[in-house]
Formats: sequence, structure tokens, C-alpha cells
Amino acid sequence: MGFQVAILAKKSTLVQSGVILLIIVMLHRAWRAAGQLIYPARRSAGSTPATYGLTAEAISFRTHDGLTLRGWWVPTSFPAKGTVVFSHGYAGDCSPDLVYVPLFNRAGYNICLFDYRGHGASDGRFTSLVYFERRDLLAALDFLRARGIERVGLMGFSMGGAIALAVAAQSPMVVGVVSDCSFGAIHRIIANAARQRGAPEPFATVIGWLVELMASVRLRANLFSADPIHSIARIAPRPVLIMHGEADEAIPCSQARQLFETARQPKELWLVPHAGHRRIEDVAPAEYRQRVIEFFDRAFSASQLATKGGASTVFSKQFPQCESRNSR
Repeated sequence: MGFQVAILAKKSTLVQSGVILLIIVMLHRAWRAAGQLIYPARRSAGSTPATYGLTAEAISFRTHDGLTLRGWWVPTSFPAKGTVVFSHGYAGDCSPDLVYVPLFNRAGYNICLFDYRGHGASDGRFTSLVYFERRDLLAALDFLRARGIERVGLMGFSMGGAIALAVAAQSPMVVGVVSDCSFGAIHRIIANAARQRGAPEPFATVIGWLVELMASVRLRANLFSADPIHSIARIAPRPVLIMHGEADEAIPCSQARQLFETARQPKELWLVPHAGHRRIEDVAPAEYRQRVIEFFDRAFSASQLATKGGASTVFSKQFPQCESRNSR
């Protein structure tokens, strides 16, 4: 009897040791993955406004925590309807988004675009994906306000969409947000990447959570709190347009649905079959351009009327109970 108890005790100890070792390995890998996440290699597409025949002003401004961010101001030569700020994606810079500027300029919109901290030509050694980048976008809005611009639209791509959604909830300057293939929570996209690499459940979910936790520890900031899924509901009564490719493997389409379900009216969800990550325009180019420009036309028009009172009523008339719909 005593011998059996000893065997069971030994097995229990081995199991406990195995569990502890597994936890240590997972924490170590999560720590390393968090480092890769927050210290991406800087990449630039190398294009400039001149590449697209644009007349632009090189701009720079400082954040409240002392970083200098750099970008461009591209005014429209047509009667101006408003100003839209572009918010670029992860591990790149703002130069790929210059391709959209001629469309917006022709439609009567000035464009401001810049590199986030740790990206492109801007200062900074790391990215938090959303937490500290909110300061960057708010600094851009302060820069524009100093130039006499009181209302802006936000056009965000991937990570930039998440930042735009988070900042719109904070800043009354924002009249509306277009989010192209954004995520709702960092840990969910990390979990998705883990699944693609063969991690089974529930380990993939745990990995996602641990990596965001380790990134938070390394940056001494609660990255979970900045995930846009927590703030998107506060954007109302200003409108949001959430666009996503149904074939997006980097950020699952479920993220867009969750954002849409959490947002309050007015809101619109456009899901595009066969479109991968940031490839909606490749699949439905004419509709992409039409939807985006029409959205900002309505948002700026509603914002102008809302200054006279009854913001909720005005926005609801311009964006009547927008529902989920796929590409036409």
C-alpha cells in the first residue's frame, strides 16, 4: 500500500513539474514573441507625393511624450469639403497610402498622413499597436487644429484602423471613421496567427493573451485597455464604416463582425468576398472608392448641420440604421 502511494506521489510530482515547465516555456516564448511584435523592422515603400504628381508640404509635429512625427500635408486644389487623416498599418509607413490621395483630392478633401512612432521617418523605437499610438494621432489632430481645422475624418488601414477607432472615441474633432481591415483586440489576431502555425485550442487563445500581456509588461502599459473593441461604442452618434475582406487571413473577418456588433448606430459593415487583407480595392475598386467618398461626404455634411444642434438626429438622418451587407 505504501509503495503504491509513493508511486502516485512521484507521478503527481512529475505532472506538476511538467506543468510548471510548460508554463515556463510558454512564458518565455510569449516574451520573445512580444519583443518581435513591438520591435518590428522598419520598412518603407519608398514612394513620395511626387510619385503620384501631388503637390505636398512636408510636415512634422511633436507628441505629448516628446517624439517628433513626420509626414505630409496634401491640400486639394478643388473646393474643400474637409480634411481626412490617413492612419497607416503595422510595420510599414504612410507612403503606400499615398495611392488614395488623388481620389480624395479630386473629391475635395485635404489629406494629412504621417508615420507613427517606431515607423518610417518618425521618432521612436517601438510600437504598441494602439496604446501609445493614440497619442500620435491626437498630436496630429492638435497640429491640424493649430492650423484652424476643427473637423476631420479618419481613414484607417489595418492597425491604423484600430488606432482611428480608439481615437475617435476620445476626440470630438472626428466626424466619422472608415476602418479598412482593422482588428478589435490584439490578442485575438495573435491567437489567429498561432492557429495558422498549428497551435490547437485552447493553447492558441492562451498564447494570444500571454503575448499581449508580455508586450504590456515590456512597455509598462495596459495594451488590453486600448483595444478598440472597448471604445468603439463611444464614437456614436458619429458614423463608422467597417470594411473587411472575407478572405483575410491576417485578421479574421470575425474581428470586423465583433466591432460592428459592439458599435452603436450609425454604423455600417461591408464584407467583401474573396478579398484578402487590405485587398478590398483589388476585388471591388469602383465600389471601394464610391463607398469611402460617399461616407465622408455624408459625415462632413451631417457634422456641419449638427453644429446647429441635435447631433444624434442629424447623423441618424444621414446614416439611417446602416446594416451589415456584402459587396454588391
